[in-house]
Amino acid sequence: MNKNTVNIVEVCPRDGFQNLENFIPTSKKLEIIEGLIAAGFKKIQTTSFVHPKAVPQMRDAAEIAETVIPKYPEVTFTALVPNLHGAEAAYKAGIREISYVISASESHNRENVRRTIAESFEALADIRKRFADLIIKIDIATAFGCPFEGDVPVEKVCEMIDKAIEIGVDDIYLADTIGVANPAQMGNVLDVVAAKYPSVAFGLHLHDTRGMGLANVVVALQKGFDTFESAAGGLGGCPFAPGAAGNIATEDLVNMLEQMGYETGIALEQLLKTVDVIKADVKSDLTGHLANICRQ
Repeated sequence: MNKNTVNIVEVCPRDGFQNLENFIPTSKKLEIIEGLIAAGFKKIQTTSFVHPKAVPQMRDAAEIAETVIPKYPEVTFTALVPNLHGAEAAYKAGIREISYVISASESHNRENVRRTIAESFEALADIRKRFADLIIKIDIATAFGCPFEGDVPVEKVCEMIDKAIEIGVDDIYLADTIGVANPAQMGNVLDVVAAKYPSVAFGLHLHDTRGMGLANVVVALQKGFDTFESAAGGLGGCPFAPGAAGNIATEDLVNMLEQMGYETGIALEQLLKTVDVIKADVKSDLTGHLANICRQ
């Protein structure tokens, strides 16, 4: 990859929508996804295959996947799954790349998926054995801090990485689930994992609870990391992380990167049109900066 190119994975249709109380019509979700595709995104986390009682917003997961996958073969559509049953449902719907979340914090993992960390890894191993052709990405949640346990030692994060590699996952992302990481901490953690795992191309999933999300991106770029997940409008947040705000806003991320001379492949003006749709029809109080300024 060109050193001045940055990969952005759009997660608004899953992470951004999952916490919203009012069900977003499937047609509106599809309109937003198509707007993101028009803006140039090549990978979109589209939905999650979870029990509708747990996350009612995602009850149309199969319909969403089955609609967009054959229509846009040039785009990689991913989905979050919590267990083997979710992986089976995603695979049946045509998904060939999944995200699986395990927290570095035992307390958060129990709150999030009602399992111990060990049990989550056992389930992940089952998915790997069952679906050899699935691309599996593990998100190591609370890698920079936990709402219940506070600081998470980097040694714990490395233990998680070791287990994921042993199981045979394809991609590893480090997640600042509650948005508490500061730039110095970000740099320290990334220095450790880069030195210990030089052959792993890590991705980052950052939240902006304390307004340091973009600053953390800059530090990551300086450390050689070039893949980030973000959500249009800054939507999102973990339902089992009290006080956590949304993801870094994709439009703010794209704007910053382009101003800094990086190539993202994203058409900002087209993206902002989709952000306007989200603001008008989904959630009016978006946290992204560009979403809240007047544009001619």
